[in-house]
Amino acid sequence: MEHGEKHITVVDENGNEQLCEVLFTFESEDFGKSYVFYYPIGAEYDDEEETEIHVSAFIPGEGEQEGELQPIETEEEWDMIEEVWNTFCAEQEEDEE
Repeated sequence: MEHGEKHITVVDENGNEQLCEVLFTFESEDFGKSYVFYYPIGAEYDDEEETEIHVSAFIPGEGEQEGELQPIETEEEWDMIEEVWNTFCAEQEEDEE
C-alpha cells in the first residue's frame, strides 16, 4: 500500500483476502514507521456504531512492489497509537459540532 490509497487488501492467516477501507495513515518519527488505520469494506465506519478498526505498521513498497503490513510489536507503540486514535476521534467530534 502507498500513502494516500483508499483501499488495501489484507490477507489473513488462512490466506483469505479482505478488501478494507483506509481510515487514515500517519508516520511516527519516534518509531521510524508508518501506520495505517483501516476497517473491512461493508462495515462502514460510523461513530455511532461499533466498527472494528484495525491498525498495522506498514512498509511502503518500492517500484512495482506492494507495501507490507506488519503487526504492532511493543506496548510503547500501542500507547502511541492509542494517543493518535484519541486525537483523531476528538477532531472528528469537533468537526461534527
